[in-house]
Amino acid sequence: MRSPLMRRFGLATVLGLALAVFGLAPSASADPAPASLTFATDTAATTPGGTVQLSMTLTNNKTYDVLFVHQTIDPTWLTTQRPDLKYSFTGCSLATATGSTPCSGTGPANLGANYGATVPPGQSRTVTLTLQIAADSGCNGTIGFYSYYYAEFSDSTNSSGGPVYTPETRVNCA
Repeated sequence: MRSPLMRRFGLATVLGLALAVFGLAPSASADPAPASLTFATDTAATTPGGTVQLSMTLTNNKTYDVLFVHQTIDPTWLTTQRPDLKYSFTGCSLATATGSTPCSGTGPANLGANYGATVPPGQSRTVTLTLQIAADSGCNGTIGFYSYYYAEFSDSTNSSGGPVYTPETRVNCA
């Protein structure tokens, strides 16, 4: 006599195999975000009078073009609480697959236009800001930024994220 437990196990196996064959089983892998924003700096430390290159890369993970990007970048609350810390953004460039050009947007408060018009599927755009630390700036502080972004795609969908915190750059005395 066959065990009822074995019958149930056999039925579950056959049902699971059928679902997998016909593509109805849940996928084990997660879909990537429609657009991702990553940050990098060219150095982890600087001194008064030094510069840091802050790069932000927007990657289109969808099969449709990114038509519009809005991104802001602002100092963290702790950074704004340092009255002795003096810095400014002195440069901006856009790197694409075809080369690098000066930014065309309105600057670090609104970086979206700097990514250029259309970002095709699977491609990235990198905006690099030059952060200049004043020669008379205070030392032993951390400069941190956060960012929000919003992207619209040609299939009439959108993606947003934030706050996204950038890598922090330590400003050390010489």
